[in-house]
Amino acid sequence: MKSHTEYLWFDTKNKLEFIRITEKVQEEIDKSGIKEGLVLVNPMHITAAVIVNDDEEGLKKDYIDVLQRLVPYNANYRHNVGEDNGAAHIWRQFMAHQVVMPVTNGKLDLGPWEQIFYCEFDGLRRKRVLVKIIGE
Repeated sequence: MKSHTEYLWFDTKNKLEFIRITEKVQEEIDKSGIKEGLVLVNPMHITAAVIVNDDEEGLKKDYIDVLQRLVPYNANYRHNVGEDNGAAHIWRQFMAHQVVMPVTNGKLDLGPWEQIFYCEFDGLRRKRVLVKIIGE
């Protein structure tokens, strides 16, 4: 079995962002030479998530609206000692910590509308995403 590891780095312009990374993940699969296996995509930060869903702007806004209703960003959380990102930690758990996707014939094996997104909930600073591919 072979493996390939890469880190994608992000400097987000906004506190909250959804960044499609499907193409970047596929680039790493191409570099790996792995034809059959799995790819793990992990945000490596406790205020970010990785999800798989449709690339539709209304859906992204709906996610934020629902998260704001469930866990308002500017509420007074106990974690917010010196920071204001308590909600971002909780949002991450609601959205998805990481994803594992199949690789078939050297390509991400995605459904018709599936895309991979890095979801930033406490941006405006440098963060990274782990892409780990294993297989043959």
